[in-house]
Amino acid sequence: MITIPYTTALTTLFSYGLLFAFGQLRDLFRKFVEWWKDSNLHGYAPICLGLEDFYVRRLYLRIQDCFGRPIASAPDSWIDVVERYSNDNNKTLKRTTNTSKCLNLGSYNYLGFAASDEYCTPRAVESLKKFSPSTCSTCVDGGTTILHVELEECVAQFVGKPAAMVTGMGYVTNSAILPVLIGKGGLIISDSLNHNSIVNGARGSGATVRVFQHNTPSHLEEVLREQIAFGQPRTRRPWKKIIVVVEGIYSMEGELCKLPEIIQVCKKYRAYTYLDEAHSIGAVGKSGRGVCELLGVDTADVDIMMGTFTKSFGSCGGYIAASKEVIEYLKFSCPAHLYATAISPPAAQQIISSIRVILGEDGSSRGAQKLTRIRENSNFFRSELQKMGFEVLGDNDSPVMPIMLYNPAKIPAFSRECLKRNVAVVTVAFPATPLLLARARICISASHTREDLLKALEVISEVGDLVGIKYFPAEPKKQDDGRIKLE
Repeated sequence: MITIPYTTALTTLFSYGLLFAFGQLRDLFRKFVEWWKDSNLHGYAPICLGLEDFYVRRLYLRIQDCFGRPIASAPDSWIDVVERYSNDNNKTLKRTTNTSKCLNLGSYNYLGFAASDEYCTPRAVESLKKFSPSTCSTCVDGGTTILHVELEECVAQFVGKPAAMVTGMGYVTNSAILPVLIGKGGLIISDSLNHNSIVNGARGSGATVRVFQHNTPSHLEEVLREQIAFGQPRTRRPWKKIIVVVEGIYSMEGELCKLPEIIQVCKKYRAYTYLDEAHSIGAVGKSGRGVCELLGVDTADVDIMMGTFTKSFGSCGGYIAASKEVIEYLKFSCPAHLYATAISPPAAQQIISSIRVILGEDGSSRGAQKLTRIRENSNFFRSELQKMGFEVLGDNDSPVMPIMLYNPAKIPAFSRECLKRNVAVVTVAFPATPLLLARARICISASHTREDLLKALEVISEVGDLVGIKYFPAEPKKQDDGRIKLE
């Protein structure tokens, strides 16, 4: 868990307090102004009440130029960011025809497949000509092509499970699958920092939801023991089933799941394990097979494996991999399979082709080189940031590395100053993170060269000094003559 320094927490709370106080004051004047105006609701209740969109109006809109920046290129290591301007203090932003070429540190393009690829792109284009951009049908009607069948077989073999089911959207994979797997009378035990798609899926299932401390197997065991002992609320009947839900790499923390220990606890209490590998599949492990391969966990010990194709594979959609019985049940029950349009054929071909490159089935060693490069790039960049004095979350080998910002004023300052220096970063704040734990999330790619990383480090270090987010003392630099010079 993140421990906030006392002075940092105090100044951050004070900053948010000022923003909320002035926001409430502006809302008070707004009420007086609107009182004199005629209401055009004609008896209808307002869709957005004052407090419901307060955060958006009074905090987010002030810095919305730091979010949702449109780009005019593929999300490669360098991107063309469209320049925007505002004439009303950021309430609305207008695009210009100008673009800035920026180093991309925000996209999930872990293995570099999102840009044009010598093996994947021609095959995706060919599938577009043969099958069209969309199947215009669900999988159970006319939306299953030979590509979809091949994709599910390819995914199952890649992740090491007997069968797989593919959906057209990664978010929906969690939010639509969990309510099918478990319902009333069941128990979901979820990591406290699981993704919003898991949270919404758990809420929509009707099952009882309990949370354990982030990545803490000992607390998971405490929760399991307590819940099994007490049973269902009111009736005290035994739970129909228990599912423990964790992520392979936590997207906002960059931490690897303590999977071996969690599996051990789940086996002890006969609970099912649901593993979300959205950010880990394809990005970690000797052959890109995710945290199970990296941490030496047998995939047979993980009951449900989930992942997305939007990160390492340069495509869209998600998958569920499990036993043949579970997958067959899901195909007859899951709304994402029964009612949603099947994944686009070119997107399916992109995934198949990228997996073949990763496994070396394209006849080259590019896949192995990409996996080596993403690991080396990630570990180098993380190490250098820590040496500079930044507070960097996450573990080695993880391509996700959050830099803590904390103070709300530092969110737009860091983002805008980096953009001025042609480095595009993603800043994350409430509600995606707790209110006091704002951060910049750096995503490293195999397509980044060492020169790219050195430029990014130079810019981030300069902006870090300017904004004041180096919360630790920097390590001394070693000179060529062996003497030490302090930064």
